[in-house]
Amino acid sequence: MWDLWAEIAKYFSDTGTTRRVVMLGCVLLGISSGVLGAFAFLRRQSLLGDAMAHAALPGVCVAFLLTGEKNTWFFLAGAMASGLLGAQLITWITRYSRIKSDTAIGLVLSVFFGVGVLLLSVIQQSGAGNQSGLDTFLFGKAAFLLQRDIYTLAVLCGLLVLLVTLFFKEFKVLSFDPGFGASLGLPIRFLDQFLTSLIVVSVMIGLQVVGVILMAALLIIPAAAARQWTNRLGKMCWISAGVGAFSGMLGAFVSALLPKMPTGPVMVLAASFLFVLSLLFAPTRGLLPAWRKRVRGRRKILEENLLKTFYKIGENEPEDQPRVSIQSLLKFTSMTGAQVRQECHSLVKKGWLEVIGGDHWKLSLVGWERACQVVRNHRLWELYLTQRASIAVDHVHRDADEMEHFLSPELVAQLEALLDQPETDPHGKPIPTGNTNPNMKAITP
Repeated sequence: MWDLWAEIAKYFSDTGTTRRVVMLGCVLLGISSGVLGAFAFLRRQSLLGDAMAHAALPGVCVAFLLTGEKNTWFFLAGAMASGLLGAQLITWITRYSRIKSDTAIGLVLSVFFGVGVLLLSVIQQSGAGNQSGLDTFLFGKAAFLLQRDIYTLAVLCGLLVLLVTLFFKEFKVLSFDPGFGASLGLPIRFLDQFLTSLIVVSVMIGLQVVGVILMAALLIIPAAAARQWTNRLGKMCWISAGVGAFSGMLGAFVSALLPKMPTGPVMVLAASFLFVLSLLFAPTRGLLPAWRKRVRGRRKILEENLLKTFYKIGENEPEDQPRVSIQSLLKFTSMTGAQVRQECHSLVKKGWLEVIGGDHWKLSLVGWERACQVVRNHRLWELYLTQRASIAVDHVHRDADEMEHFLSPELVAQLEALLDQPETDPHGKPIPTGNTNPNMKAITP
């Protein structure tokens, strides 16, 4: 515990300059890759980042061969040139041949990476490889970041975010409906190339931190995590940038706390952890909320079906408030006696049923109104299907059994108006109004 607090304190001390530089570089990389990754994710170009990262390696090697020195700007220029050439080749192959985009990406990725590894071997065998540090572009080495590299990352990250902000509407149309954008007169082909170029730049600036192998993961995982939380592109970009920034911060911190832990892989693991949390717990798209929603839905259907059974039994009884026994309920359900008894006790706790000695129950006022609502929905939907959809009377029961649980009050009101306030369903049975029934008096509490 004390080591943890001591490590945190170093970031605010005079001796923590290197730590601050590395963390800031990782955060900037997380922001840029998160923002651009949102568009790559929505355009189903997840493998494009992987291809561009691998295609950048020969450009880095050529830049070193031409200059003979390790210079971040030269390396970035070579990587961008090689990456853009790879992106253009993917576009040409897809456009002018019958090869699909995934195959084209695989071709460019493997060929360019093979050439890069070959050039890297040549450089290392020439005697300059030990000083060049080019091997760090394979797996990344965030600890090698210098303060001048941070300036470069800050300028490029700020430029990327600014361009995305300025062209946000155009990129939004391009991502969701390029055909509609073309009909508006937008230069779709130019915008496609421009956005691809920005993605390439975001990939290039991350090579020194996470390397060729893991850069695609940092481009896509934050966007995939952000997608679980929202359906709006603007919010998705912000959340994706936040996930990327947090992953960079955590990766830099853990790698400094545990010196043998590389920064890049820890960043990817942190982003993956956030993705798993988003996949499980996101309110709208998370697996656990969806599972809870399904459970609540099945529970609602079971309870309403049981209330409907009470209503139908009472509909055929002359008593004002019929006592329903467990034997009567078993004739209308496939549940066992123990299950019926358990469900009835649950409805009693909710105030929808009242116990009338032993295994006998009756509907309470609230339960009666809920049962009338379910039966009304069922019979209105049957009438709608027979009158408006021309479906035979003996074919509408199953559909009505499913829809009766999901019709909103607004839709029910529309159905009643559309059907001219009907009083009976296709089978001649009365449609309850919610508080009265032809065969039973209003139940009073």
